[in-house]
Amino acid sequence: MDMDMEEPPHLFLCPISMELMEEPVTVSTGVTYDRRSIERWLFTYGRATCPTTMQPLANLDLTPNHTLARVISSWLDRGSSSSSSSSSPSTSSLSSPVHELGTPLTRMLEEERLRSALGDLEQTPFKVTALKSMRSCMAGDVAMQIIFVASGGVEAVGRVMAQALAESGAGGDFSAFTVCEEAAAVLAALPLSDEASAGLVLAPECLRPVMVLLQRGSAEARLHAMDILTKISSAGAGDHWTAGIDVDDVLKSLLELLSDEVSARLSSRALNVLLDVVERSPSGRAKAVEVGAVHVLVELLVVDADDRHVAERILLLLKRLCKCPEGRLAFAEHDLSVAAVARTMLRVSDLATQLAVKVLWLVSMVAQSEKVLEDMVLTGAVAKLLGLLHVESAPSTKQKTVRMVRIHGVFWRQYPCFPTDLKDYLRLLD
Repeated sequence: MDMDMEEPPHLFLCPISMELMEEPVTVSTGVTYDRRSIERWLFTYGRATCPTTMQPLANLDLTPNHTLARVISSWLDRGSSSSSSSSSPSTSSLSSPVHELGTPLTRMLEEERLRSALGDLEQTPFKVTALKSMRSCMAGDVAMQIIFVASGGVEAVGRVMAQALAESGAGGDFSAFTVCEEAAAVLAALPLSDEASAGLVLAPECLRPVMVLLQRGSAEARLHAMDILTKISSAGAGDHWTAGIDVDDVLKSLLELLSDEVSARLSSRALNVLLDVVERSPSGRAKAVEVGAVHVLVELLVVDADDRHVAERILLLLKRLCKCPEGRLAFAEHDLSVAAVARTMLRVSDLATQLAVKVLWLVSMVAQSEKVLEDMVLTGAVAKLLGLLHVESAPSTKQKTVRMVRIHGVFWRQYPCFPTDLKDYLRLLD
């Protein structure tokens, strides 16, 4: 090689001789060597392992790596052109062929490395390292993510997750569970924004490990699992993406995350997925109530009533859950439910007020409960309803407010704590 030429990229060098490869070939482990060096290793020295990984070779086939050979040839040709024109004083170092080739050259090598890593993923004993490398390779790179999906990456990672989960469950192998967590990190790095790619993750070998991580994974792994679920639900991967999973387990996991308040980001995404499960699953509402969703949501609303984004989603969930009898009963039985909902009225946002009125309407009009009506007086909910009549609000909200006041006014007037001026106002409504 010409001494004036730029040093070749490391990936152009044979791992055995550390010299520029003349005829690159790939062995069964996915590593590429110069043919002369690897043949000497295999046939002269009688070795049957990969010199780089020391893994046993599945066979002694040497597959020509035409892509790398073309890249090396192109680099050599451009390097020669660079040497012949280097004496020209007008030539800028930044416009030399090496720099011009740098970006596409690196690109081709990265793509080749990703495909090679995918092909070797299920056999390599260094799965965590391989998965980390894949994630790094795809980070923020849409083109690489497309190559990953098109090359069967989601399916391969799914199989690795399922195998790792089985191994960790059978023998309590912590390292296998780490593989599962790292595999989830790879899937979470994908956009999963179209129905096709999201549908691949819905395959049982992918989705079941994701649900296990949601329940038992580290804080970071749970966030990755939640990212995956959020993307699946947002992608519209079928009207019933929950059909392939145990809805009870999903709901329990989501409610546990909300109760633990591990992180604001995790709680926020848990609310989004919970909304989607409750809406999409035919039995979602009843099952959510059964596993304690109303209790958890009320407790969360007590703490986060001033956070508009959180409060609005909680109120929307309570509205949906209170559309079923079990939900209304659970709401009525909680001592803080009415107070928590009433607190958001005329305070958080117009949407929060509308949703709060709808919740109170469902629990006081659709299924009347004396406890709820009493709580509405004692917590100031009635006073806020009357206040709504004096401010601009959505027609449907005002209509519900007037009907509640008219129908329950007689009951509310009997309480000594009920303000005198409000009693007079109720008489005017009558």
